[in-house]
Amino acid sequence: MVAQDKKIAVLIDGDNADATLIEQILNEASKFGRVTIKRIYADFTTTQMNGWKNQLNIFAIRPIQKFAYTKGKNSTDSALIIDAMDIMHSKLVDGFCIVSSDSDYTGIAHRVREEGLFVMGIGKAHTPEAFVKACENFTYTEILAPKQRRIEKSVEKTQVVGTPAHKVTSKPMRQIPQEVKKGLTNVITKEPIDMGIVNSAFEMVFDDISGLAMASQLGAALKKVDPTFDIRSYGHTSFSKFIEALKPQFEIVVRKDKQGQTVMVKRNK
Repeated sequence: MVAQDKKIAVLIDGDNADATLIEQILNEASKFGRVTIKRIYADFTTTQMNGWKNQLNIFAIRPIQKFAYTKGKNSTDSALIIDAMDIMHSKLVDGFCIVSSDSDYTGIAHRVREEGLFVMGIGKAHTPEAFVKACENFTYTEILAPKQRRIEKSVEKTQVVGTPAHKVTSKPMRQIPQEVKKGLTNVITKEPIDMGIVNSAFEMVFDDISGLAMASQLGAALKKVDPTFDIRSYGHTSFSKFIEALKPQFEIVVRKDKQGQTVMVKRNK
C-alpha cells in the first residue's frame, strides 16, 4: 500500500460513477495517500447528472463541464485522459485514482504506471478486465455500497417477476451461502476463491527457512497477483479472519518477542 504522504489525484468519469458512493470512493482513495486533486468530468446540463450537483460542494470536487460533440457521444473520456497526462507531467501527484467502469482508460493507466506512478481504479464489477489489470489496485463499487443497500438489492432479486410487492413471501434478508460465511466465495462474482492466486502470492514472500510469510507482506503480494483482490469481497474486514477461513490450507501463526508480536501465515502441505 502507498505511504500516506503520497499525493493522489481522483479523476471521476461522471458518466460511469455513482454519486451516492462518492464519500466511500474518496475514503477508499485516501487509504493510498492524501487526495489533493478531485475532479469530475461530465455534461452537467443533462438530467442524469442532477445527483452529482449537490455532492460537488460537499466534497469539494471540481466539475469539468464537457459538452457532447455530436448527439449520443460525449467528450468526457478524452478530457479526463488529457487532464491526467497534464497532471502527470506537471509532477503534482504521486498517483491516480480513476473512477470509471470504462475500458477507454486502460491506455492512460498503462502510461501512468510506465511513469513510475501509482494508479488505482474504482468501478463496477462488470468493468472490462483490460482496465482492471492495468491498475495496481482495483476496487469494485459493489463492495463500497452501504450494507443496507446490498441487503435491499438481495431482496429485490428474491422477488418473483409479476408478483405484487405485498405478496412477496421471500425473507427480508437473503440467506448467505455457507461458503460466503467462511470467506471462500466472492460475494460479487459468486465464484469460489482461486487458491492458485493465494499460493502464488505466498511463494512470492515466504521465508525459505521458517516456511512462514508475514501477513502484511502476503496481503500486498495478493494485490500484485490480482489487482481486484479484496478481503471484503469474501465477507471479511480482517486479514487474519480471511486466512483463518482458508484452513486447512493456510493458518495464522503469531510470533511474540520483546518488541511485541508479528502475525505470520503458514501454508500446510
